[in-house]
Amino acid sequence: MTRRDSRNLGIRLGASLIAGLLALGPAAAQAPPPPARPKPPTATAPAAPDPGFEAAKAAFEALPEAERKGLQDALVWTGDYNSVITGTFGRRTFEALASFRTRAGAGTEDPLAPRLRTAILAGGEAARKAARFTVKPDPASGAVLGVPERLLTKRTAIPGGSRWQSADGRVTLESRSFKPGETGLDVLFERATNPGPDRKITYKLKRPDFVVVTGETGAGRSYIRYAGGEAGIRGFTIGYDKALAGEVDRLVIAIANAFLPFPEAAPAVAAAPVPPPPVLVREAPPAAATPSIAATGLAIAPGRVLTASAALEGCAAPRIGGAAARVLRSDPARGLALLEAPSAPGSVLPSPRPDPAGPDDALGVIGAGAGGTTLAPGTGSPAGGVVAPLQPGAAGAPAIDRAGRLAGIVARFPAAPRLVAGVAPPMSYPLIAGPAVAAFLAETGLRPAAGQDGAAASLGQAAAPVASAIVAITCPR
Repeated sequence: MTRRDSRNLGIRLGASLIAGLLALGPAAAQAPPPPARPKPPTATAPAAPDPGFEAAKAAFEALPEAERKGLQDALVWTGDYNSVITGTFGRRTFEALASFRTRAGAGTEDPLAPRLRTAILAGGEAARKAARFTVKPDPASGAVLGVPERLLTKRTAIPGGSRWQSADGRVTLESRSFKPGETGLDVLFERATNPGPDRKITYKLKRPDFVVVTGETGAGRSYIRYAGGEAGIRGFTIGYDKALAGEVDRLVIAIANAFLPFPEAAPAVAAAPVPPPPVLVREAPPAAATPSIAATGLAIAPGRVLTASAALEGCAAPRIGGAAARVLRSDPARGLALLEAPSAPGSVLPSPRPDPAGPDDALGVIGAGAGGTTLAPGTGSPAGGVVAPLQPGAAGAPAIDRAGRLAGIVARFPAAPRLVAGVAPPMSYPLIAGPAVAAFLAETGLRPAAGQDGAAASLGQAAAPVASAIVAITCPR
């Protein structure tokens, strides 16, 4: 990518993303805050402390620093945290923990309880590995960079750095370096902030030793960062198609968090390739020890698990909880199957939603994931399905509405899903409607609970009872 290309990179990061990214880097932590404006006199009493926030802060700060940073890093990868990894507790960390708890269907469980901490770390590590995010020195520029190698498969040399691109050319990451006296931060800042005919600047920050600039065009977004030091100037730029922002935005955060412009001036331990925080390795199960999840099941009665029949095609010996499961009844016409699984947990049988969910109806899909039960928020679709960011293994997962009613069971998951950075973006999936599920169960003598009136306060609360009955179905190969 030429410098002119860099000027024309389309970019726009949301306000919350910019607020987190602008502070990244050693120098940013030392930047003085803006002058405080005089506060007008007021008789209003100060806001009362938030007990939930204070309790979470105390629990978070009691953890070792490595684990605190590990949790923040994992929450970036799960898509819940969009700020700098510092190991300190603030409102963003608090909201990220609450967001993950809601998606996990954990109700009011302490988000820093050991079970959820393990789930956060495992989920983050799984996403990081899926992206093949590699942090290592870039010999061409001298800086340490994090590169999502699954997405950025093409690497070429450019003057003073390297260029990584996706196979389709829609995402480009470049490292750049300049020798002392070759150029200055002022020059680079002026060049980067030139809006151009089809480009507008959405954020700019200039400090004595680093600059950050973001902008956009109609079709793209980008993020530009340069830092100055005794060895000259080093930095990186990333530009990408705006349609990919949902997944690439979090990669930008991870890349910025990993960026170390002058590793030779940092402590020796920081100059080495940066591995995942040790706590991730300690608490996350090795990938080889975790069987691939073929489908999600819902325990609907003692020893009885409901799933989608399409998910069991080609699986002659399904297993649940490490034990063999037996197909008791299969109805390909409806797309449902009932399994016998002695190791299934406590059961739940939610009432069916009588009408299909539409685009204005919020739905949550409760699936079995590598890190435990997950809650994928979504909406109904015009065709009666669900639009949500489902991951492999979601076939058979129940979709519930805010009242806790069963909108349906995910009928199938594609064998070769479209992935962005190793993660499936929101897509439309077919549902086996709640009434069809109820009819299938009635033939086996099982009847759902009576319908609920009103709606729960959140999908997380509605999903909590169902989440306790979710099981992972594996299929030995």
